[in-house]
Amino acid sequence: MSPRRRRANDEPVPVSEPLAELGSELGLAPPDAFAAIRERWSEIVGDEIGAHARARSLRSGVLRVTVDEAAWATQLRYLAGELLDRFDAIVGAGVVTQVRVTVGSREPGETR
Repeated sequence: MSPRRRRANDEPVPVSEPLAELGSELGLAPPDAFAAIRERWSEIVGDEIGAHARARSLRSGVLRVTVDEAAWATQLRYLAGELLDRFDAIVGAGVVTQVRVTVGSREPGETR
């Protein structure tokens, strides 16, 4: 980890600055990027796919998505290029560079 920069005259630093720097060092996207993706998930992938797929994490440009059936994984992989364009429009170019889809079960208590 690199040493933290101090502001002149020991001015207070907004908490978001060191958190953003630390996240960047760890390969995390800007904190609001993943939140924006989750908030607009159905808009990005469509209601039908959105009912069967969940964005799980975003790190080093890789958005990890879990779907409940293999058919939805195939559909998302087929749409990957189009989805990357949509992510660019929502969170900025290059924030999401790859979508990795896995088939898994829903979390306890999660509904469709």
